[in-house]
Amino acid sequence: MTSKFIYHCSDCGKQIPAGEIIYLCPDCSAKQLPDRPPLGVLKVIYNYKSLSELSFQELEEDDYLQLLPFNELKSLPNLRVGKTPLYKINSLGGRLNDFELYLKDDSQNPTFSFKDRASAVVSAFAKENGIDTIVAASTGNAGSSLAGICAAQGQKAVIFVPATAPKAKLTQIMMYGATLVPVAGNYDKAFDLSIEATKRFGWYNRNTAFNPLSIEGKKTVSFEIYSQLDEEAPDFIFVPVGDGVIISGVYKGFGDLLELGIIEKMPIIIAVQAAGSCNLIENIGKEEFVSTISHTIADSISVDIPRNFYMAAGFITKYHGQTITVSDDDIMRASSILAKNTGIFTEPAAAAAFAGFLDYKSRYLIPKSSTNVVLLTGSGLKDLNAVQSLFEIPLPVLPDMHSVEQFLNGKI
Repeated sequence: MTSKFIYHCSDCGKQIPAGEIIYLCPDCSAKQLPDRPPLGVLKVIYNYKSLSELSFQELEEDDYLQLLPFNELKSLPNLRVGKTPLYKINSLGGRLNDFELYLKDDSQNPTFSFKDRASAVVSAFAKENGIDTIVAASTGNAGSSLAGICAAQGQKAVIFVPATAPKAKLTQIMMYGATLVPVAGNYDKAFDLSIEATKRFGWYNRNTAFNPLSIEGKKTVSFEIYSQLDEEAPDFIFVPVGDGVIISGVYKGFGDLLELGIIEKMPIIIAVQAAGSCNLIENIGKEEFVSTISHTIADSISVDIPRNFYMAAGFITKYHGQTITVSDDDIMRASSILAKNTGIFTEPAAAAAFAGFLDYKSRYLIPKSSTNVVLLTGSGLKDLNAVQSLFEIPLPVLPDMHSVEQFLNGKI
């Protein structure tokens, strides 16, 4: 097993050697209560002191391998994971921005979502350690991601999903040849079943906020943003939040750069949740966690029990992050504005981040000349049903120009 890092418990602070596969801190997870976010989520820590002499360019030349939990780049799939575009948007709705706006489009990953970053790292670790089968619970994106990455790596994937997950995502999973296990229940039920299966069959579990290596994959987006902004950290980053794992990955990436002295301060990271599924941000600062049943069109961030609550809440509190909730109507409006003004079609969960940006902008909270990044985490093709209410496909016209002219003039 690799030993270039150690684990640090987000709750008790215990340090655990990385000599064997471990998912949660054994001391803290033993105190787990039902219907509460997991205790003992682990964070990967590197020997930052030994790496502090390296420049960012030196780290980048080796694709950040020194800050990743596997040993050789050839262990990664031969697909292009990460290195996604960062688009500068100069205007919205015909008006020039008086701030800098960038869209980080992670729908350009191989399976069209941000989740490929985590799947690639988990798969690479599994490959180096002779692990053949990887299991995950998912509302769709993480499952299709793991299925696709495992197909590229010659590994087996078993995916537990809520039976109500979007058909496009389930289709992806099946096309990649994974074993699909639909569950008559929500994501939390699928998650629990995947953990039971891990124990029963000895499979390696990819679940975010359970497998600590998944956050190490997700943090690479922070390195890329820093590089693409000519080695400058942005002022604000808008991140869609469900379980709290993506935002923890963003924090962890910039946190690594802080540890190495490459940046001097953490960007202001804004957690955006759907109003119908805001169990993470609603519980920050509360003595006792209380969840409500989630109802939102943004299925990828629809979570009753945010599995990475304690780590995400800790990051947000420590670094003075901010939080926003947006309605499903806000999300759909943002999706339309984004597509019509930028040519980027995102799924609702990704549009939620842009809805948060629009809300922030409408309240005049974005300083002039500030640098703002919106993280777009998945393609709109993942869930076409979600946007059907935004338009009506016209009826066909007769195949003659008279009919075409009448159609264009609104007469038919």
